[in-house]
Amino acid sequence: MATLVKIRALRKDLGTQSRLAELLGVSRSRVTRWLDGEGIDETNADRIDQLELVMAMAFRTYEPEAVRAWLTGLNPLLGYRQPIWFIRQGRFEEVVAALRQERAGSFA
Repeated sequence: MATLVKIRALRKDLGTQSRLAELLGVSRSRVTRWLDGEGIDETNADRIDQLELVMAMAFRTYEPEAVRAWLTGLNPLLGYRQPIWFIRQGRFEEVVAALRQERAGSFA
């Protein structure tokens, strides 16, 4: 899937362009420029790919309204930190691992 399509989908899933920018650690105007066709550097393209994976897993685990709450809630599997904190730090692997554990627990 093209990166631009992913950005549009993530913006829709997260509800606002500001929230997407916050999760990616960029300005809202940067997201606007990407949506207007400006090129995306490799680092941010990778972060978009990783965020897409996290969001897809979260939506498979929770209802859409619960995903936003999960992103900002304290999570015992993440040392009682918010998943959003790990995402901002680029620590997607830990968020993916927590989601896998939560999915395994919910279907055990």
